[in-house]
Amino acid sequence: MSDKGYVNYFDILGLGEQAKPGEVRKGYKRKMKDLVLEISRVEITEERRARYLLAMAKLNAAFYVLRNNALREQYWQERQEVMALEEEWRVAAEMGGDNADALRRRFERKLRDFLTRYVEEAMLEAGRDRECVEASHWDAAHERHAFRILRHYRQSSYQEILERLPYYDVTPPQIDWDERQRAVASILAGEGG
Repeated sequence: MSDKGYVNYFDILGLGEQAKPGEVRKGYKRKMKDLVLEISRVEITEERRARYLLAMAKLNAAFYVLRNNALREQYWQERQEVMALEEEWRVAAEMGGDNADALRRRFERKLRDFLTRYVEEAMLEAGRDRECVEASHWDAAHERHAFRILRHYRQSSYQEILERLPYYDVTPPQIDWDERQRAVASILAGEGG
């Protein structure tokens, strides 16, 4: 099972899953300092602004979620649950189980909730957190620009996950090419439809 598309805040900070809040803080400050230095060295274009805002929002959210043990456990548990549900649906779809469609609907609902909560909402909440604001210099202008970027990131993560899943078999269309050719010829001849 692939975890690609499911935001992993431990990976974003370069930490292991057992990292303590102090290690989370150090990792966040180091990564944010490097990012702010990188931003100060380059000319900001629209594309770079979007990339840097997304990177900054990811770092802020990783710190915001992982420094709080209760929020961290909730995040990790929900992430594991949605990934397990994906696998359960995949197996049911491959075996042709009767419950595959119900699992698909349940998975999609859970996936949308997870991505909304931990990609869009957590990243925006982190941008309002005092400690994140101090380290990243995040302000209201960043939030206005980031809103669109985060929605796009959430949607692209959603699509990335869905593209690898077993929806349904696509049957090739049954096209009568001779009939189609006659219809086109009659339209071009002005006979109407």
